[in-house]
Parts: sequence; structure tokens; C-alpha cells
Amino acid sequence: MGAHGPIPKRSEERRRRNKDDGPAVVQAASGPPEDLPDLPDPDELWHPIARDWYLSLQESGQAAFYQPSDWAVARYAAELMSRGLMSDRPPNGQYVAALNSVMTSLLTTEGDRRRARIELERKKSSPTLASVSPLDAYRDLASG
Repeated sequence: MGAHGPIPKRSEERRRRNKDDGPAVVQAASGPPEDLPDLPDPDELWHPIARDWYLSLQESGQAAFYQPSDWAVARYAAELMSRGLMSDRPPNGQYVAALNSVMTSLLTTEGDRRRARIELERKKSSPTLASVSPLDAYRDLASG
């Protein structure tokens, strides 16, 4: 589908798995990669939202695919975002579209990643077993 059109479903949500619909889906673990290069810290003068966005990229699974040039683009996007958020004027549509375009090129949303045929495997939450201590306490009260 490319960069436009509806967001494809995740591979486990698709019904027809035998249909060849382009290149294979690349799956990666979610969460921060273990071998991140030394990245520049966010600028102290950035708006807190821009700083949080930049730092969130370091914690995201797609960071495993980033090259140094991608981190430079991320710093540029955070700088743009910060300037827009700290401006006295409301952002115009052209500014917002340009910033969204830069963020899309970094695959920052799940829809962007699905269009690029990259899926981050969600961490499986381990089921927690219910505590039986309240039942034991009730049984002790009833028998005693």
C-alpha cells in the first residue's frame, strides 16, 4: 500500500496468510534495544513535550533500526516541535504537516510501522495468579 491508504492489520489479525501481498513483515521486539549508540542528550532548552518525545524514541522498539542519521533527524524534529510549542503564535497547518512528515519518516506510530511492514512484538504479560490467602483466612474463621 505504501505510505498512504488504510493501515494494514497486524500479521496475527490477518485471515488470509497464504496471499502474497508484498515483502515479508519484519518483526522486532518491542522495548529499547540493548545496543543503542551513545546518543546526544536532549537539549535543556527544549519544551518538555519535545524532550519527552525524543527520549521516548530511545525506549521504542523501532530504535533498533535507526542509524546515526535517523537520530540526527529525530533531534531536528524535536527542535522543530520545541520551537512550535514555545511560540506565541498557534501552529499553522503547513508547520504541523511538515512535523508529522518528519515523525512519519522515523516510524514513530504503529500505523507508520505497519505501512513500512515492520511490526514490534508486544511484550507478553505474565498472568498473575489470584491470591488464595483471603480464602484461607475465611476458612480459618469458619472452622475456628
